[in-house]
Amino acid sequence: MFDYGGIICQKMGNRYWIICGLVFSSLFRVYEASAGDSDPLYRACIEQCEKTGCIAERCFSHCKFSPDGSFLDGPWYMQEPLYLRWKQWDCQSDCRYHCMVEREKERAELDLGPVKYHGKWPFRHFYGFQEPISVAFSVLNLLMHYHGWRSFFSLLYSKFPLKRDKSPFYGYMGLWNIYGLLSVNSCFWSAVFHSRDVNLTKNLECSSGVALFGYSLILAIIRSFNLKDDAARVMVAAPLIAFTTTHILYLNNYKIDYGWNNKVCTIMIIAQLLTWSIWAGLTKHPSRWKLWIVVVGGGLALRLKILDFPPYQGLVDAHALWHASSVPLTYIWWSFIKDDANYITSINLKKVK
Repeated sequence: MFDYGGIICQKMGNRYWIICGLVFSSLFRVYEASAGDSDPLYRACIEQCEKTGCIAERCFSHCKFSPDGSFLDGPWYMQEPLYLRWKQWDCQSDCRYHCMVEREKERAELDLGPVKYHGKWPFRHFYGFQEPISVAFSVLNLLMHYHGWRSFFSLLYSKFPLKRDKSPFYGYMGLWNIYGLLSVNSCFWSAVFHSRDVNLTKNLECSSGVALFGYSLILAIIRSFNLKDDAARVMVAAPLIAFTTTHILYLNNYKIDYGWNNKVCTIMIIAQLLTWSIWAGLTKHPSRWKLWIVVVGGGLALRLKILDFPPYQGLVDAHALWHASSVPLTYIWWSFIKDDANYITSINLKKVK
């Protein structure tokens, strides 16, 4: 990363360089190790598991090696049924998970709370799914977005009058169709990532989420300011597209920094909610009350995205609750979009007549 801190510190003077350095390092430092994976007992368990293939009386066939270091029975993923190979569990993954489970049991017996392992809270796996509750609510969000997107498209072409060229009177149709596609795509990769956290799924989940939030901010500005001119839309979209693309390239080609990505997404969500709230306070839109529900509800739900606490019973954490809160908000949001299409269409029809 470019050393902005160094430039600013030089301008402040030498006597402040220590304080300045500490401030900027606290902003940009990424801690790779967590309390759990730094625990000597956990590390010893991992080492023993990878050498012997066993934890206590539980043994893993794909942790058995020949003298040359290869797996005795072929690659680990060929030892599982075809329908289970998608999980990509290997010796290291199984050792980490079961050592974590054993260590957390020991900590509970000592009345110690759970700690993070490799940057994540300890979750109970369910049929190979790492975070089953988040997976379930991600799928529900996907279904809600797909239903809303499809009903919006059907409404415009089946129930509303069309222009002579068979295009709708609603000028934001194309923008909302792109939004629907990005929403479904983001929910899909969110479900996949919470099913199995590997570098590929993390990249796809982060990238699809950033793309959705960046585009949603563009759409919020264009709709709230009622920008109809193509040049004005490009002026709004170009810098935000450039920033979003740069951030996605950074995540995929330089470093998968989940904490930094969460901060970027949170800022874009806040900017989007502020834009919609200002417009909701000024507009006379007949369905502005739905917009207010989404803005207020989205602001409250954002606190769940920011909060970070251990999962209850190893299943439900703040992130899972954030996904859950998005389900009813998504339904109301698409309801507002359809009301907006009806409202704008009726205005444009009056102008034609």
